[in-house]
Amino acid sequence: MMLKNILIGLSTAALVAGCTAHGDNPGREYAPNMYHSVAYEPLSQIKDEQAGAWANSLDNGRGEYFNSNKYNPNWMNMREPAPHTVKRNPYGWLPYRTGRVSKDSIDIVTAGMKNPLDSTAAIVGEGKILYESYCKHCHGEKGMGDGKVADKYAGVANLKGDSYLKMSEAHIFQVITHGAGLMGAHGSQISPEDRWKIAKYVKALQKQK
Repeated sequence: MMLKNILIGLSTAALVAGCTAHGDNPGREYAPNMYHSVAYEPLSQIKDEQAGAWANSLDNGRGEYFNSNKYNPNWMNMREPAPHTVKRNPYGWLPYRTGRVSKDSIDIVTAGMKNPLDSTAAIVGEGKILYESYCKHCHGEKGMGDGKVADKYAGVANLKGDSYLKMSEAHIFQVITHGAGLMGAHGSQISPEDRWKIAKYVKALQKQK
């Protein structure tokens, strides 16, 4: 009986020792597919759902090496960009990560620029939605520079101030794009068309009492 217990103890010790990782040996792992999952390949796809079935310890009816997205029409894991996503340039950079243009030179830069959008109720309405998403928290609902963020950072622009009433839509577009003063650049977050819509709405907002 004692010999049996000794053998059981030695076997248990050997089993536990075999689970220890050392050197190039990763040791024994429980459910290794949880630690070493097969990564999605964005360009090279394995469409055979039974590929590597022999290596799969999960009861999901497919092989371990299947790495495609069958719900994508092209079976690819890369998806089309979300609507209104701002494109990167040919070098892969997000646009408008350059230095800000000084306030004094904005009108020079925007000379001759015109808003390509009409001042229809629909365009202004869409601009209002965008304004409330991107601008209201700083400039306030009526553009008075009294948004919630303005309580934390003094100097948020009052868009109904005398100097701002004279700003063109192109000037507003440029500020949204590159930033000015306390305001950071939003060109990488808002598409050009949406920036023009916001400019339309700001000019309409300035006429409201």
